[in-house]
Amino acid sequence: MDQISERERARLNSLLRLDVINQPPNAMLNELAEVAALALDCPIAIISLVGKDRIWLKASPGIDGIDQLARDEGLCGSAVAQDDPWVVENAEIDVRTIANPLVAGDFGLRFYAGVPLRGSDGNNLGMLAAIDAHPRGVSERELTILKKLAEVVVHLLETRLEERLLDAVTSDA
Repeated sequence: MDQISERERARLNSLLRLDVINQPPNAMLNELAEVAALALDCPIAIISLVGKDRIWLKASPGIDGIDQLARDEGLCGSAVAQDDPWVVENAEIDVRTIANPLVAGDFGLRFYAGVPLRGSDGNNLGMLAAIDAHPRGVSERELTILKKLAEVVVHLLETRLEERLLDAVTSDA
């Protein structure tokens, strides 16, 4: 049986509590990801939720046909364990990412700037990230924009849970 840390167990429990993995697509999440892509001048931005073995892309403007991938295939799987932004300016030479299939394969990922989606309980649920096929740097201003957008994403996810719970309670009454 796999041993996972208490922190990872708490993180996964927070993700399960939100019950958002199997929720239908949300246009607002896609809009927020598009704003992140525009703010960082990147062709791709994603909002991901990171489970034990999978990464679910809840919004991914710039990527077609992928809604999930194995956790070890995506950079979000490693990044979610960090509390600070996770920036890879050139994935082709960064020791953290050089062997990743998204970097070494046809996708050609070179730049990744992600911030955790930190729930109100302090656990990271996933990542909001801007991605590019070209190496580049990122400014503190751009990271601040990503952090603020991530706060809005989490607020939206947690509010949707509250609304579903309220609907369930009032429909039982």
